[in-house]
Amino acid sequence: MTGQVQLAVTPRDRFFEAAQKEMIDFERKEREFRKKAKQERAAELRLPLHKSELHS
Repeated sequence: MTGQVQLAVTPRDRFFEAAQKEMIDFERKEREFRKKAKQERAAELRLPLHKSELHS
């Protein structure tokens, strides 16, 4: 019996496994979103202080 994986047999177990997979996917997307937002914010901070300087 050691080393065997127990399969989801009840509807509750299947629902719980599906919810866990969704949460893992959501967390991955959230990390990617935050990383992208952080990079965009860093790029913004390197811009000139006044927009008029862009047209000079």
